[in-house]
Amino acid sequence: MMVVGIIAVCVVIALLAFFVPRLSRHPQNGTQRTLGLGSRAGSKAPGPLGRLLSKPFSSSSRAVGRSGSAGRRARGRMPF
Repeated sequence: MMVVGIIAVCVVIALLAFFVPRLSRHPQNGTQRTLGLGSRAGSKAPGPLGRLLSKPFSSSSRAVGRSGSAGRRARGRMPF
């Protein structure tokens, strides 16, 4: 269920970044901040378990950042 949620957030951020690039920064940063909290909380577990628990949050945060930058980059390449 979390995977579907992250995919939906990435799609929304990418569309928002394409249509209104300036207004997409705040939702993107908020989403990355929230995922960062999950990553930091997961990394508190000892040893390899901490890395295992924090990895989904850090990779999701990276995916949100990539989708936002891809939307803004695509907007910048448009001829109009």
